[in-house]
Amino acid sequence: MQKTFIGPHLRRLRIERAETQGMMAKALGISPAYVNLLENNQRSVSVAVMLRLFEVYGVDWRDIAEDDDTSVLADLRGVMQDPIFAQDRPDLQQLRAALVHSPALAQAMLRLHRAYQAATDQLLSLAEGGDPVVASTTPEAAVHDYFRRNRNHFRELEEVAEVFWGAEPVERDEIYTALKHRLRARLGITVRLVQVRDLPGTLRQYDAARHEILLSEALDHTNRIFQLVHMAGLLEQRAVLDGLIARSGIAEPRAQARLRVELANYFAAAVLMPYDAFLAEARATKYDLDHIATRFGVSFEQACHRATTLQREGAQGVPFFFLRIDKGGNVTKRFNATGFHLAEYGGACPRLDVHTSFRTPGKIVPQFVEMPDTSQYFVFSRTVDRPTFERHGQDNRLAVAMGCTIEHAAEIGYAEAFTVSGARMVQIGINCRICPRANCDQRAHQATVLATPVDERRRGATRFDS
Repeated sequence: MQKTFIGPHLRRLRIERAETQGMMAKALGISPAYVNLLENNQRSVSVAVMLRLFEVYGVDWRDIAEDDDTSVLADLRGVMQDPIFAQDRPDLQQLRAALVHSPALAQAMLRLHRAYQAATDQLLSLAEGGDPVVASTTPEAAVHDYFRRNRNHFRELEEVAEVFWGAEPVERDEIYTALKHRLRARLGITVRLVQVRDLPGTLRQYDAARHEILLSEALDHTNRIFQLVHMAGLLEQRAVLDGLIARSGIAEPRAQARLRVELANYFAAAVLMPYDAFLAEARATKYDLDHIATRFGVSFEQACHRATTLQREGAQGVPFFFLRIDKGGNVTKRFNATGFHLAEYGGACPRLDVHTSFRTPGKIVPQFVEMPDTSQYFVFSRTVDRPTFERHGQDNRLAVAMGCTIEHAAEIGYAEAFTVSGARMVQIGINCRICPRANCDQRAHQATVLATPVDERRRGATRFDS
């Protein structure tokens, strides 16, 4: 017969009745030592004792013999895999002992961890702009949330982009001229290149009254083309953009305006980098984005952005996240087709090498990283130059980072010099305020969660680790 252990149940029954082990032993007609052995699951309960429990305490043997310890133990073992227990993780024997001696404490531990997870999820949601009511406090957050809900892919824009040039595609070295002719012929709009001093602090200006688009000389040829396709999208595809905005659930006017701009940017990228051709080139070159940018006559940043949108059902590329920061660490643009959590505001994790890429302008910086939830990613970063209006604005660089889950690293040429199993995995977080890595030597803020009390007798790697 299968042995039946009732330790935690028996102990709970005794405590509920405010009895000692001696009192229960007397009531059951057994020795106190035997009660102790039963409570510690060192003896299985006999049929005679089980019947006596029913007789004395009115307990149904099926209730007291019900074995729920297995599921609780499994839950506890799952909880202990959380990175917060990495330095002092109880072993299986300790967990079993906790269930035997303190089952209520074990249940409280599970409830506490569930509450901690819920709080962490809320913080991550705020960082992601996940709740359109609470978290979308800025137009950028609302737009990012909408793009992410659509996995950075908009079928309607892809379809109109595919037929933009009609039956006869335009040669890449003739696109700028073709765009100027198109805008004049279809919309009666002329394009004029003006000096920087005539358009101070502005790269492109559309004068609707004069039917004129002014482009600053500060724009290089690649970005002049992008701006004209962007304007063609705004003007020619207004109905498509209106439909996407109406379905976005975004009502705030500033956020709607920002969304319209970003959707027009998406359209421009889809026109200049057709989906099928771009995906084929990406696969053939293992996402050599410098080569791809040259191949399609776009900037490195534009090629990176386009790579995040390759999520068409049945023809998907590598799911990427895209992050752009300035030299102060402020997040200036972000797109995401992965589970990676991107900070909305400044303070992206300093352990991300996107920050150090400023030391090596124009050079790809590869890195393997691990988030607090143990998810792992391959990330590569590079600086990009911005238009310069005057000599005082030189070195106006930003840095972009592209990342994918570790499973896709083999598809990325920038990872070829590494073996995934032997790569150094850098532990990172979203940002310091919500990162649980207490012992990080780059911590800049006290953690919102898992904040440890200050120990005046110790000084750790940072003033928050003491």
